[in-house]
Amino acid sequence: MPLSWDCPYPSNRSPVFARNMVATSQPLATQAGIDILKAGGNAIDAAIATAITLTVVEPNNNGIGSDAFAIIWDGSALHGLNASGRAPMALDPARFAGSQQMPRLGWDAVTVPGAVSAWIELSARFGQLPFERLFEPAIGYAKHGFQVGPKTGYYWQAAARTFKDFEPFMQTFMKAGTAPAIGETMKLPDHAGSLHEIAATHGQAFYEGELARAMVDDSNRHGGTLTMEDLAQHRCDWVGTLSTPFYDAELHEIPPNGQGLLALIALGILRHLDIARYPLDSTDSVHLQVEATRIAYAQIERHLADIDHMLITPATFLGDEFLASCAGRVNLNAANPNPTALSASPDTVYLTTADEHGNMVSMIQSNYRGFGSGIVVPGTGISLQNRGSGFVLEPGHPNQVGGSKRPYQTIIPGFATINGQAQMSFGVMGGHMQAQGHVQMMLRVMVFKQNPQAASDAPRWHLKENGVLALETGFSTSIATELAQRGHTLELDNPEHLFGGAQLIYRLPEGYCGGSDHRKEGMVAGY
Repeated sequence: MPLSWDCPYPSNRSPVFARNMVATSQPLATQAGIDILKAGGNAIDAAIATAITLTVVEPNNNGIGSDAFAIIWDGSALHGLNASGRAPMALDPARFAGSQQMPRLGWDAVTVPGAVSAWIELSARFGQLPFERLFEPAIGYAKHGFQVGPKTGYYWQAAARTFKDFEPFMQTFMKAGTAPAIGETMKLPDHAGSLHEIAATHGQAFYEGELARAMVDDSNRHGGTLTMEDLAQHRCDWVGTLSTPFYDAELHEIPPNGQGLLALIALGILRHLDIARYPLDSTDSVHLQVEATRIAYAQIERHLADIDHMLITPATFLGDEFLASCAGRVNLNAANPNPTALSASPDTVYLTTADEHGNMVSMIQSNYRGFGSGIVVPGTGISLQNRGSGFVLEPGHPNQVGGSKRPYQTIIPGFATINGQAQMSFGVMGGHMQAQGHVQMMLRVMVFKQNPQAASDAPRWHLKENGVLALETGFSTSIATELAQRGHTLELDNPEHLFGGAQLIYRLPEGYCGGSDHRKEGMVAGY
């Protein structure tokens, strides 16, 4: 069945059609990807250039010191890349004795940054253009300036309070102690210098050379545990994908330590409940989606971690016997609240690219919480993620903090296939909205055949960590009332950022159709 081109939800955006396409949360980054495609690069080159540019023009959500994950369709097969970093070898649980949770700021929240390794590896394996060429748009914006967008500017201004005691951060991102105004031109010369060094050395400066030494020296000055050996030993890993069938399609996710398993479990439960029987925007449909997600939440809270430390294999959670048992616990007429202790933050960038030769990339890159740990290595512009705060301190938990372990991560790129062929590259950035967003996009596009822009425009639900169900403006009063009657604790009038930001590219018999979320300042473009 072909997609519907109706756009039934309030939006000023239209689906976009082209043979080559880029969709991101920031217009300048989208244009950087398009320029690379027009210069003879492929979708992988465009994705790398876009990701690098985003570290400059959307630094509140990602940076040079971020982590990344990617799923690549090379025209005939899928490849999954885990470029998240591990904890420093010396990060021992005893270091946090007496604490109730991992720190969110400072060096103890930092794991080895992996995004740069993703750029290196993707270019080496799949790229067509010289590695250095992919840095030119980002270096240009860092050196000559870019105008700060409205969403970015809002969160940039909030960061002035959070990081006021982090002097290198303030010197890098705050002019005379204040954040740039929306529309104001911002230059990041330290970023330009570091990106130039990374480009010229193919990343060697970042993991073994001058930039690595700068990171370690700053860690030492502040009592951190990061060493040159930690950086030199970092490797990103080709890990393939986990998948589950969902009617005619199949959803693919990166294996743990990312939370893609949550989306796969929830979709597997919904398949057993035959969710397609229920009208898309009905109370029954929303209720069942939420209840499936509650069960999936509970599983990943207890079990999801660095895959080398999980006590139960991911495949166990995707078996028909397990999923059917979970589906049997769902009551169509009553909620079964199951709060979880997982924490998350909606501070991430997601991008997707596609080219006329059939290559498609689904990629995500993140600092985690806002600008990250607050650590900016002096003179480098390298703002380091705080993914270490994704560990737990519970003894014996597979996600307990430990040296050389990867922490639980919320960031996940998504990819859908039909009959083993690429169909849709997509993601919904934003903490735990990501897995829930994957569920909602798969249902809307793959089952009910909404076009990518309509699926993005539709109002979303978000199951919060405390079991409360947040409904976005756009759901009818009757649905909210009926959900409350079934036992859901609701929150209405929620901030827009809670519902994330989607970017989608759907393959057509000729070319692609793309959608970009109105909740972000980004766009989809093509030619």
